[in-house]
Amino acid sequence: MGKWTRRAFIGAGSLVGGGFVLGVAGITLAPGRHSLVSDDAAEKGELTTWITVTPDNFTTILVPHCEMGQGSQTALAMMAAEEMEADWDLVRINEAPALDAYANAYLLRAFTGDPFPAPIGRAIDYGAYRLASWFGTQVTGGSMAVRGTGFGMCVAGAAAKEMLLAAAAERFGVPVSECTAAESRVTHAASGQSASFGELARAATAIPVPPHPALKDPDTYTLRRTARQRFDIPPKVDGSVTFGIDFTLPGMLYAAVDIAPVQGGKLVSVDPGPAENMPGVKQVVQLEEAVAVVADSYWQARQALGKLSPVYDDAGHGNVSSASIFAAFDESLGDPPDMPTDAATVITADYRVPFLAHATMEPMACTARVEGDQAEVWAGTQDPLNARSMAASALDFDASQVKLTNLPLGGGYGRRLPFTFDYVQLAVRIARAASPAPVKMVWSRENDIQHDFYRPAAMSRFAGALDGQGRPLAVASYYAGGGNAEAVFMPYAIADRRDDARDAAHHIRTGEWRSVLNSQHGFFKESFIDELAHAAGKDPYRFRRDLMGDHPRHRAVLDRAAAMADWDSPLPAGEGRGIAICESFGSIVAQVAHVAVSPAGDLRVPRVWVAVDCGDVVNTDTATAQMEGGVIFALSAAMVGEITIEGGRIAESNFGDHLMIRMADAPDVKVEFIRSNAWLGGLGEPSVPPVAPAVTNAIHAATGIRVRDLPIKNQDLSRA
Repeated sequence: MGKWTRRAFIGAGSLVGGGFVLGVAGITLAPGRHSLVSDDAAEKGELTTWITVTPDNFTTILVPHCEMGQGSQTALAMMAAEEMEADWDLVRINEAPALDAYANAYLLRAFTGDPFPAPIGRAIDYGAYRLASWFGTQVTGGSMAVRGTGFGMCVAGAAAKEMLLAAAAERFGVPVSECTAAESRVTHAASGQSASFGELARAATAIPVPPHPALKDPDTYTLRRTARQRFDIPPKVDGSVTFGIDFTLPGMLYAAVDIAPVQGGKLVSVDPGPAENMPGVKQVVQLEEAVAVVADSYWQARQALGKLSPVYDDAGHGNVSSASIFAAFDESLGDPPDMPTDAATVITADYRVPFLAHATMEPMACTARVEGDQAEVWAGTQDPLNARSMAASALDFDASQVKLTNLPLGGGYGRRLPFTFDYVQLAVRIARAASPAPVKMVWSRENDIQHDFYRPAAMSRFAGALDGQGRPLAVASYYAGGGNAEAVFMPYAIADRRDDARDAAHHIRTGEWRSVLNSQHGFFKESFIDELAHAAGKDPYRFRRDLMGDHPRHRAVLDRAAAMADWDSPLPAGEGRGIAICESFGSIVAQVAHVAVSPAGDLRVPRVWVAVDCGDVVNTDTATAQMEGGVIFALSAAMVGEITIEGGRIAESNFGDHLMIRMADAPDVKVEFIRSNAWLGGLGEPSVPPVAPAVTNAIHAATGIRVRDLPIKNQDLSRA
């Protein structure tokens, strides 16, 4: 897996000996990319770039998204190679550099699909690119890479094939319609002539990029819908990959930091003396909200930092606690929503979820070098262009004065998304103080957990009404902690459906967390619909199914999950099944969880069944892995995950008190996909929202106890 710098890219023409570089220029394909060329681009065969074919017949696909274990770089390359008819064994992947020319162009496609006539669609892509370039957006998040940029990869691959076919037809002296491409070769069957993509590359660069290349019929796919090994797996297994925490430079120094424990707090005072005379220490750097020790090694920096006793203010938040935050939520929600006066049954319920940390495997780390009015930054981020801008802002530089190299990420889950680059800003400020030496700042696990942008804590107050036959007349909710139309959507035919957001501000900084607001509202809404089913005296699966007449895709997914779990089969006492369904990021996911609760109240989740409609699947292996990983991630949050506030600060500090489920707790996860041929949906996040309600609904089925407040570890299940 390579990382391309602008200089390396511009020099590629001479290195590959006149290879073919296909880009996307002008409104006809994926406009605005023409700026990334050298003055002698024609001689080198350079166009703005997604696909490069070199004389050795290798195809290199440039991907404008980071890799953090989700596998989207491989999937995107598969989409381009499929349309191009490239031999997969001859495909290589590089990540696009952090330059404005590689800003996201296709993210709107994640929401619009392809409903427009070709010229209008290309103009929309162009407008999206111009906006992304203007704002400096090169983001990987929201499960949008494959369902958005994937469209651009398909178009680029199809255009490359047409250009290569035209070059071959001219070379063979035959009509282009008689030439075919397969396995990185173009063949004219009637004459027996054949040439590799590499042999045709130079000539292909002289052919105009087709404005509207034809895409393949999905029934003819040979690469997509198969299982392919991710490109990033081998270097992660053999240890050759360089994450941000591994990165080194000659003469590099290391920094450890202590940050104001109450968010918004400032450094009042610190005596640097105890650290300054310790071995290896170069400097104690005092910042507005933190103090850092710069030393020859990270160990020396950490040891010296531990000798300091910095004093911070609490920014006026010293009396804030989790209890006070939820009390403010409760007050803001007020009385339950009004229900119809002619209802036979009315039920109400409150649900709560805590703040959650991202707790990525790799804590935040960033290396920076500041010399004069220029800076270089090396870090793993989910948006290198935004990280570059934030580094520039911290230094009072223009973005053009900062060069950022994005490194592989040891997990993201939203922690490394735009506007969360405090670790980058800290690193460049420390590096400026230590200039000209490069400095690698590494956060301790305590830094990482106590200075996150947390999944928001939230609370929802529901009311629901049933008629005399147990049919729902109305469902309404007030919620605090955030929400949006996708998160609160329910695929049920309920005539009176209302939602209302209430505000209750606090100082804890929040951010995007895997599945974003769907993780909270998935628990809220699918728990309450289960409560309605039981109040109606109906089976929770069939109650849902009967309300899905207007949503056949949802019903099909729900049916598949119930069938996978053999829903109606009996279970022993103390065991139960729960079901939940959520649509998010363009995908519909239904899950059935099987739980067992011992007489002592110990909970096990032996099995989870997952049914998915994401339109279609690109890489079957990665798609399944994303579903499985999302279940484990969400199960940790539902069962044991919790960030609490005491005295205005985060109480948890490491994995001793910020818990995750262990290998022995992991369920057997079975996944099945339904191909509906709808526009592609995301896969990195949609398996998270149904997990918590499926498990808590199963707990109710097993014990009669309704869990409305997460995490489950705080509930006494022995009272069953």
